[in-house]
Amino acid sequence: MNCEVFDLKELEVEYYQVREVLRCILHTIMFNRALGLIRPKEVESMLFDITYVQTGDPGIEKKIEEKIDQFCTWVDKHPNKKGQVCLSFFEERKISWFTRPDRLYWERWFVRLNVVRATSSAGGSFGNDSATYLDSAEEPNRKHATLEVAVRDTIMRILQLVNEKRDHIPPPVESTDAVTFPYEISFPSSSSDSSFGMDILKRIMQTNPPAMLS
Repeated sequence: MNCEVFDLKELEVEYYQVREVLRCILHTIMFNRALGLIRPKEVESMLFDITYVQTGDPGIEKKIEEKIDQFCTWVDKHPNKKGQVCLSFFEERKISWFTRPDRLYWERWFVRLNVVRATSSAGGSFGNDSATYLDSAEEPNRKHATLEVAVRDTIMRILQLVNEKRDHIPPPVESTDAVTFPYEISFPSSSSDSSFGMDILKRIMQTNPPAMLS
């Protein structure tokens, strides 16, 4: 039983859309991998005509918001780089009394965002070409609508994957938490963003499959 890796389709977003896109996607994944006690909460997106479901756990909501804040800070510092958020689920197993628990990852979700500069609406450079003026003014609306469809498709893809891919999930543990397995949300840091992808790949390759543990 190895670590399943899901690489979601890259989304092109403007900076003001980053937070809401990540909320829709991360909460959808968390809700569908929450094997504990949850109080489902439907949430209407503040930016898109989309409804998604949260676990209803304040701790999870707080952690996701904190990680989104940190990612937005990273985007601010790296305006010309594509961003990537990784949501991972794992088990902690202690191999011996003399070592710290190992993290045995059983699932990773990669959310890739291409954050672009906002396109300005029509200015004074179009002269009397009214058709060009109108097309330019409507371009942001078209891009927003395209992204909304893409986010909705991503949510549907997540739902498809969580229903199709179940065999790798470890047996649930008794817990009063909404998400019974530990999880982490990671992304490039300002000091090591260039090696982020290789580090993730290396950790996946080094992850021991849970089935090999006694």
